[in-house]
Amino acid sequence: MSWTKSKIEKLVKLRMEDSTWGDIAEEFGDVSPNNCRKAYYRAVRDNKRSSQSYNPQKVLIIDIETSPIVAHVWQLFDNNVALNQIVEDWSILSWSAKWLNSDKVMYMDTRNEKNPRNDKNIMQGLWDLLDESDIVIGQNSKSFDIPKIFARFLKHGLPRPSSFRQIDTMKLAKKHFKFTSNRLEYMTKEFCEHVQKSDHKKFPGHTLWAECLKGNQEAWSEMEKYNVTDILGTEELFKRLQPWDNSLNFNVYHNSEHNTCACGSDSFKKHGYVYTNTAKFQRFICQKCGAESVDKTNLLNKDKRKSLRK
Repeated sequence: MSWTKSKIEKLVKLRMEDSTWGDIAEEFGDVSPNNCRKAYYRAVRDNKRSSQSYNPQKVLIIDIETSPIVAHVWQLFDNNVALNQIVEDWSILSWSAKWLNSDKVMYMDTRNEKNPRNDKNIMQGLWDLLDESDIVIGQNSKSFDIPKIFARFLKHGLPRPSSFRQIDTMKLAKKHFKFTSNRLEYMTKEFCEHVQKSDHKKFPGHTLWAECLKGNQEAWSEMEKYNVTDILGTEELFKRLQPWDNSLNFNVYHNSEHNTCACGSDSFKKHGYVYTNTAKFQRFICQKCGAESVDKTNLLNKDKRKSLRK
């Protein structure tokens, strides 16, 4: 369904009257509750948008910490653990998240559970955030965080959240650079001015996870600090790497025809041209972060295009 101005106004009015997403979807007839919810959030975002403060919502930064698998083994190296050797399986101990450019950081963990490996009660909040998201950003999140999260959703009977696109800062680094290391610890130390990955010195290495599973509240406080710092570091790292990557066009996430860079700036300048074998396009760069964008209009006239030969 096409969200016209009149339909958006009706949508916002129904939501302001505390109608549920299901009731709102029934009012429109040919749209899902998730579609209504996302259209509403985008409408609210666009109303609040200004040239100085732009957030292509909903862009979520996410990080999880998992408990280790406990298993019987006979040696330290080259273990091939069979399923019947597993004593306790992994679970999610904590998660932290924030909306891009927001000051609020969200966090939940299992410290108050009778069994810290019971992550059922912290998964609903995580599901709600992912279901609301258009884009999810994380460090190694495509290979680790998101598949792990989905596994626990399935475990606890939660449905699949609405679809979202992903930006993995580790994959982004591998794609464009050849750093000494693509680990968050190295990249935040080298390229971030404000936040570097925590080394949880009070409980070094595996000790932090072991003490949290024992119910050590001081360790849980350290885990929260560690998890939240990863989120803040990932956000700052993404902002450093983002100008080098144009795989996602953030402008499609708002209804305005006014182009805005992912960094929040709407100030661009012309910067030469981009050529293909059959076309010529105007190139622009953001005057704040240097990100490149390309106009879609072919500047070659009709006669020139006809004359081109491969």
